[in-house]
Amino acid sequence: MTGAERFRALHHDRAPGDPLVLPGPWDAASARVFAAAGFPALATPSAGVAASLGYEDGATPADEMFAAVARIVRAVDVPVSADVEDGYGLPPEELVGRLLETGVVGCNLEDSTDGVLRDRKEHAEWLSEVRAAAGDRLFVNARVDTFLRGVDDPEAAVERAVAYVAAGADCVYPIGAPVGVLPLLRAGIPGPVNVHALPGEGPSPAELGGLGATRVTFGQGLQQRAERAVREIARGLAE
Repeated sequence: MTGAERFRALHHDRAPGDPLVLPGPWDAASARVFAAAGFPALATPSAGVAASLGYEDGATPADEMFAAVARIVRAVDVPVSADVEDGYGLPPEELVGRLLETGVVGCNLEDSTDGVLRDRKEHAEWLSEVRAAAGDRLFVNARVDTFLRGVDDPEAAVERAVAYVAAGADCVYPIGAPVGVLPLLRAGIPGPVNVHALPGEGPSPAELGGLGATRVTFGQGLQQRAERAVREIARGLAE
């Protein structure tokens, strides 16, 4: 099996309460730690990588993001998926080419730019072009930003998710969805569902799996938790 096929297989035939848990490394060192802990795959968070490079979330130049992702991929033997935000305005073929050059097996793609939701149909068409360029070489996780952008109606998220799956997305990610609507999203979405978790807070990954999550990621949460630990060490040294 190729890396993408291995990664895709991890998302299917999962028992309720047993979602795929994907830690988010922000550099090569953190990637090695997560891989050594036994996780079968990893998923980089754009915000965590941005912080490691000294940028605010959303401000990382594309070249630096791809280079950072490539370093993470080289550091581990497990499949890695990359959060590449909204695709940096790259044409689908160029975006896919640059992703494949890093060695990743998948990507996250957002459906909003500069805080504004894209037109659902136009974004679905763009995703279909990404799928056509990638073939089966990349696992596409289509982020649904409705809840993040103040659209609280779960049906709006389901409509986008259904359109993105029809366009070729392997998984959808309704980021910011309230825990209470997860069963409704699960019932309406014909494919794997990615749910965001807060490390050490809220429902556990197993509980989220029971509510409908196929896979669980943590965004920048793990990097922020590590940063807090370093801050405590620094404070102790200063004192």
